[in-house]
Amino acid sequence: MYRFATLVAATGVLATPALAQSWDMPTPYGDSTFHTQNIRQFAEDVSAATDGALEITVHSAGSLFPGGEIKNAVRSRQVPIGEFFLSSIVNEDAAYGMDSLPFLATSYEEAEALWTAQEPVITELLAEQDLVPLFSVPWPAQGLYTNGEIETIDGMTGLRMRAYNAALEEFATLAGAAPVQVEAADIPQAFATGQVQAMITSPSTGANSSAWDFVDTYTAIDAWLPKNIVVVNARVFDGLSEEMQQAVMEAAEAAEARGIEMSREETAAQTAVLEENGMTLAAPTDELTSGLQDIGDTMLENWESSASEPALEILNAYQSE
Repeated sequence: MYRFATLVAATGVLATPALAQSWDMPTPYGDSTFHTQNIRQFAEDVSAATDGALEITVHSAGSLFPGGEIKNAVRSRQVPIGEFFLSSIVNEDAAYGMDSLPFLATSYEEAEALWTAQEPVITELLAEQDLVPLFSVPWPAQGLYTNGEIETIDGMTGLRMRAYNAALEEFATLAGAAPVQVEAADIPQAFATGQVQAMITSPSTGANSSAWDFVDTYTAIDAWLPKNIVVVNARVFDGLSEEMQQAVMEAAEAAEARGIEMSREETAAQTAVLEENGMTLAAPTDELTSGLQDIGDTMLENWESSASEPALEILNAYQSE
C-alpha cells in the first residue's frame, strides 16, 4: 500500500490538530468473517495509537448501510470511513474490477502483483471522488458450490447462479447459467427459496453461510481472488492532525499485511470446515478447467475491447512483471 506521505500528498494540506472524534464504520460482512475481525483490530489499533482521540465503531453485516451503498455513504460524508467489495463499482471504471476477471490472478502471489499494478491507478480514481484508500485485503480464491460435481462446463447450463458483481454475471451467462444478484447475507434464504442453485464464492463465505445446508459439493476452481477495500473520506481525513493521520495510516498498513495472512489461513481453515460438515471437496476435471479457462479468455478479450485507459495501464503493468 502507499506510504503515509504519498497518500497525504494526494489529499491536500494537513489540517490543524482536531478534537477527539468518533467515526462510524459500516462493513458488509458479519462478525465471523475474517475481514470484519481484521477491521475490528484496525479500529483497536487506531484507538490505542491515538490514546482514544479517534474511536472507530464498526457496524458489521450491513447493519448501518447495505454493502452496495457504503462507498457513496463515505463519499457523501454520511460516514467517514467504510469497507466495500472493490469490484462492485466496476461500472464506474473497469480498473476496479480486474481482480474479478476469471483466471487473471489465481494465487496470492499473483493477486499481490495485480494490486501493486492497480493501487496507484485506483488511488487516483478514488481521489476524484474525495476518497482515500487505506488498505485492501483479498478473499481466498473463489470456488464452485453445487449439488453434485460439475465435470464439464455444460453441467452449469441452466443453473440459477448467485452473482455479486458484473464480472460474475458475465461469467455465469457465458457458462450457460442464469445470474441472480444476491448479497452475502442473503445466501441461505436465496438457496432455501430456490432463487439460486449454485454459486462461486470463497471458502469463507461458504462456511459463514453454512453452505452444506443447501449444496453438497465444493470444487476448488481457484477462479480469482477478489478484494475488499477500506476507504476514508478525504475531507474528513484532512481534518485530522498530522499525528492522527500517521496513526491511521500505520494501522492501515498493519491491517493490510495482517489481513493477507488471515486470508491465507482462512483458505485452509474454512475449506476444512466445509469438509467437516459433510461437503464433498472436488478438484476440477481437466475438461471443466479447460472450459472455464476458455470463458476467462473470452472475458479478458471482451474486457480489453472496452476498458478505460487507466484499466489498460494496469493490465500492461501486471502482464509485464
